[in-house]
Amino acid sequence: MIRTRTARRIAAAAAFGGGGVGILTGAMVAVLYTEAKIARRTVGVPVGQPPTADGVYGEFPEFDGPPIRLAVLGDSSAAGLGVDNPLHTPGALLACGLAAVAERPVQLVNVAKSGAQSSDLERQVTLALEAEPEVAMIMVGANDVTHQVRPADSVRRLEQATRRLLAAGTEVVVGTCPDLGTIEPIAQPLRYLARQWSRSLAAAQTIAVVEAGGRTVSIGALLGPEFAARPGDLFGPDRFHPSAEGYSTAAMAILPSVCAALDLWPLDEERPDSFRGEGVLPIAVAAVEAVEEGGTEVAGTQVAGNERGPRGRWALLRHRRRRRIPAPTQSDEQADGQAEGQIEGQADGQAAGKTEGQAEGQAGDGKERKGATGTGPGGRDAAEGTDAPSSSLI
Repeated sequence: MIRTRTARRIAAAAAFGGGGVGILTGAMVAVLYTEAKIARRTVGVPVGQPPTADGVYGEFPEFDGPPIRLAVLGDSSAAGLGVDNPLHTPGALLACGLAAVAERPVQLVNVAKSGAQSSDLERQVTLALEAEPEVAMIMVGANDVTHQVRPADSVRRLEQATRRLLAAGTEVVVGTCPDLGTIEPIAQPLRYLARQWSRSLAAAQTIAVVEAGGRTVSIGALLGPEFAARPGDLFGPDRFHPSAEGYSTAAMAILPSVCAALDLWPLDEERPDSFRGEGVLPIAVAAVEAVEEGGTEVAGTQVAGNERGPRGRWALLRHRRRRRIPAPTQSDEQADGQAEGQIEGQADGQAAGKTEGQAEGQAGDGKERKGATGTGPGGRDAAEGTDAPSSSLI
């Protein structure tokens, strides 16, 4: 189990500089380096780009107001790498679920980039703010672990991104670092260390985000027991990225928190239920408990009018009830436009260096695949920037 001392140390280092995950012997480093190379070779380099799902979700003819603006930031898990249909990406699933709860359309802008580390959040926030989002969902951290980024640096960049979004009037929900110990191609003892590092980072992310004014949802344990029990269903072909069903599982866990951030969740579920293990705790304790149970939300709260107690910031820990997300839908006109745009883009790219006849044939094959082009602010830039570095796993 992750110690509260470890999470606090990483979060404190993020605020004041410094920090790390420990020292390994030379022999252990050699073993881990070899296992990492084997894991990367097994997983391989991510092929293709995540489908771009920017657009408006939910049709409500009687509603004549503006749509809710949702921004998605982070790495390939936020972008939806591993699925072909844009409607199966986390952003589309969240947009559809949010639209169903709010009973109004939702405008999705996804600026997540495959292979991104927390250092890329500054660029992504700039793109996302062009759309003036009302709420933003961030999923990041796995690449920081696989690239051995100092946890303090990773957490500091996430905190800065959170504060910048909140300052612009955007509510922030962060899906914390997934548990990399569930990844099949990673062998022991690297798998054990990956689990410890990713869980420590997730706890520290929660402390930093809640201190900044946002809220978090633990993804690590959520993708632990369920993914370990059903790897064929919840993992994609590379056994690293989630499948369509895996993304749906994560989206169902995050959706209630996104709705609550906008005051759209039922009020009768806002009171903490002690029988469900919900309650007020010091932030470091809540962060560690959240890591142990997937789908746990942590947000700041007050006790007797005070935000802080003897052990730091007060936090409210919740296990919100998940709701199945209805099948995402877009308007026929928008869906047709997205499909045509992706087909044209594929044909243009394939035509370079090939005969005209080959390009036409491949473009024809592409019509059988569903796709989408960026329609929201920042959508084109996000799509162009999804090539993952050769050393990236997420």
